[in-house]
Amino acid sequence: MKLRLKRNKLMAEPPAMATGDIAFILIIFFLVCVSVQPDSGREQQIPRSESKEQKTEQSKNIEVAMTRDRATINGNPVPNEEFVGRLRTMLASKQRPEDRIVVVKSRQDTPYMWWIKVTGWIEEAGGIITLQLEEERTVVTP
Repeated sequence: MKLRLKRNKLMAEPPAMATGDIAFILIIFFLVCVSVQPDSGREQQIPRSESKEQKTEQSKNIEVAMTRDRATINGNPVPNEEFVGRLRTMLASKQRPEDRIVVVKSRQDTPYMWWIKVTGWIEEAGGIITLQLEEERTVVTP
């Protein structure tokens, strides 16, 4: 004897309440995607990192260190009014762009507006800014 099984021919539909949730999520998604604006600021050209052979020449570069309200050139404190003039005279003898690199060091508590002002002075004097980043190394002892 053969058994006949009845099959449901009803289509499964999602509940009507879920469509409102899906529409809300899609609206949020598109609003977030559309509202992203590019960052604005002063454009800077930062040189690539140097290879190991070129690091020996790094001592020839001018070094500017910043604290919260003061800047030093090669370790010597410079009044803000004289900063551009002194840096310009130091860079006057350097013709190649590689020689005009100014290494900028700043502490973590340096205000952003002060950093922007000092790097603007460096560019005004004709220097090319490069940043000195601290490198973390993991030493594994056997």
